[in-house]
Amino acid sequence: MAALPAKLQETLDTLALLEDRSDRIQMLIDVADRFTDVPESIARRPFAEEHRVPGCESEAFVWAEPRGDGAFRYHFAVENPQGVSAMALAVILGDTLSGSPPAQVAAVPADVVYRIFGNELSMGKSIGLMGMVCKLQSETARQSAERDVRQPAG
Repeated sequence: MAALPAKLQETLDTLALLEDRSDRIQMLIDVADRFTDVPESIARRPFAEEHRVPGCESEAFVWAEPRGDGAFRYHFAVENPQGVSAMALAVILGDTLSGSPPAQVAAVPADVVYRIFGNELSMGKSIGLMGMVCKLQSETARQSAERDVRQPAG
């Protein structure tokens, strides 16, 4: 298995130290409190459907903003105000994957959500959260392909 981006691994290691489920839940709620909506310079409501996370009950959207170094900065919208898990995941993915090489982002397994939230996730919630990881990866691939078309090698 490919190595996870260092910042993501650090976050997973921190969460693994929390043996008490209520401590983990409180930490994730605290993380969700740091959620900030996608800046208007990236996207405005109503958001384009191509950025919607399929199957996400919290109506999440994902954008990959190209940086000059070949990596991306990730932005999210979570339209359901009760989407605390989606907000927490958006903060974690944005903080830990922004700036990582696209190949490392592509190698993150979607089931990393179980390492973040635990195995007690409902099927609906797990589908939506794993969908956020997959959508982030597909946005990265799409933006990388567009950049490669604009900047041919040679």
